[in-house]
Amino acid sequence: MLAATQVLPSGNPNLFEARPNAAATYRRFMADMGSPDVQHEARGLIDNAIDQLDLLACDLPDHPHQLGSWMADRFEQTTAKYAKYLEDRKQGAPRSYFSNRAHALYFLRAVAPTKLVDGAWLAGILKFRQNPKFADLVHIYLEELGKGSADKNHVAIYRSLLSSHSLDLAGELDDQFYLQGLLQLALAGNTADYLPEIIGFNLGYEQLALHLLITAYELNEMGIDPYYFTLHITADNHDTGHARRAVRTVADNLPKMGNADDYWRRVRLGYNLNNAGVGTLDVIGSFNIEREVVNIFSRKGVAGCGLHSNFCRIAGRHVNDWLARKEEIPEFLAALQRTDWINRGLPVKKSRLWNLLEGQRADMFGVFNPYELQTIHDWIRGDASVDARAYTEPVQHELRSIRPTYKAGVKLSRVRGASAANDDDQPGVDDSTDQDLLALTAQLQTLSGPQREALLVKAMAPDLHWTPAGLYATKMFCQQFFGNQSAGA
Repeated sequence: MLAATQVLPSGNPNLFEARPNAAATYRRFMADMGSPDVQHEARGLIDNAIDQLDLLACDLPDHPHQLGSWMADRFEQTTAKYAKYLEDRKQGAPRSYFSNRAHALYFLRAVAPTKLVDGAWLAGILKFRQNPKFADLVHIYLEELGKGSADKNHVAIYRSLLSSHSLDLAGELDDQFYLQGLLQLALAGNTADYLPEIIGFNLGYEQLALHLLITAYELNEMGIDPYYFTLHITADNHDTGHARRAVRTVADNLPKMGNADDYWRRVRLGYNLNNAGVGTLDVIGSFNIEREVVNIFSRKGVAGCGLHSNFCRIAGRHVNDWLARKEEIPEFLAALQRTDWINRGLPVKKSRLWNLLEGQRADMFGVFNPYELQTIHDWIRGDASVDARAYTEPVQHELRSIRPTYKAGVKLSRVRGASAANDDDQPGVDDSTDQDLLALTAQLQTLSGPQREALLVKAMAPDLHWTPAGLYATKMFCQQFFGNQSAGA
């Protein structure tokens, strides 16, 4: 299999090795962030991370007054590396990140626990919105929430991206993929105790990252909507965007009468928290298509064992027998290849197994979800899968290797009279039956002043802000406190 160019690790995947059940903890933090027990547990998580990251190298300058030039230097370095990447691609270099379409979908799914709490570290800032020192942080958080518009709300956009490729988290991800999102939720629930750390974390998160640029480019190249990533590229610009606001927040909160050195120390620790858990490049580098296929068939073995008739035999053994032993799945796949049920390196239609999985008369239609089918499809095709063809795409020419970009595909669909998935003229969702929205609007009619504000802030928390109720609350919050002016301006 043709692999993507090697990527270097970006985070510290071993940071939380001693913490089991991160996925369950993530869901509990999301659902009950305001409870004292969760807040206490979250503080322990943050302190543990800080203790382990304390000795790591930090590329921040020695003094916060140097942050402006530091940010400009980082921007120049990032854009120079991206220019080199583009030139290499122009000269024929392969994609740096994604070896095939399954690899890209694996990435989108694996980073979902982080993307689905995008901006969460700032959620608690809304409680302190009256303090002018936090104006930029309030502005950033409201922009993360799209100021109440679903097509600008970062979490809503990512959920839509997952949905468009039928990617879900029902088959639970490894705990390591929940760690960065878990940390962001922990910060959200303990804002008052970790303000300098949150300011530092925000400083790092809002700087333009090379991986955003390359990810957006390669997803677009493969016909996968890059909007979530391009939105961050534009929003994080260092002139007037989140990167600039993050730097300004550090300066605004630098103590004039308190201990400035301790504040800067804590900001640096918070900045280092960006490296907690697995990073983008770690996720990309963790993809192994052989292992993914084994995992897929192992999961199906649990569900399918005992459902095959006695006539279903591979290499002299009943399929039920093969599937009953998880440790034998690799040998089962090898047996499928020896008996010509799978013909690696050839078009998928030449594999009898594939014709059982996908097609008009596929006997096993619906057994495998779209991500699993794409992974099996790319595994069978081998090196040819570098063309990033979707498993459902009709083959018009076996030698074709260039796909239209996502934007080109959208333009083509418009010409043909079809509407693009994110067009502004699409009809809105009927929210009239959403129970949370109905309850919110009813309660708002009975409240005023601080109680009304507290209810709006509650609905703008990470577990709700992307929903109809949360989007409505965000709009009301912006109108109540900022009128027709841009929030935080």
